[in-house]
Amino acid sequence: MCEQFVYFTKKNNLMELNRIKEILDEKGIKQTWLAEKLGKSFSSINAYACNRKQPSLEVLNQIAEILQVDMIELIKSRSYNNNNV
Repeated sequence: MCEQFVYFTKKNNLMELNRIKEILDEKGIKQTWLAEKLGKSFSSINAYACNRKQPSLEVLNQIAEILQVDMIELIKSRSYNNNNV
């Protein structure tokens, strides 16, 4: 099991890396299902969801299409989106 969010420090700002796990949870979709749709291993998808590894922009775009969300939703936090509407 992974932590829901992983953060990194850049110039004293904490930033969320991606929201793949959050979006999957919101939609009730399993990582195994996404792995099958992408033709990738569960371990790769789990690494993306747990922020241990980041997908390429091409893979991020594929994930967005499969999950039917804008790609930006996978990388911006909900609080950031709400504050910058």
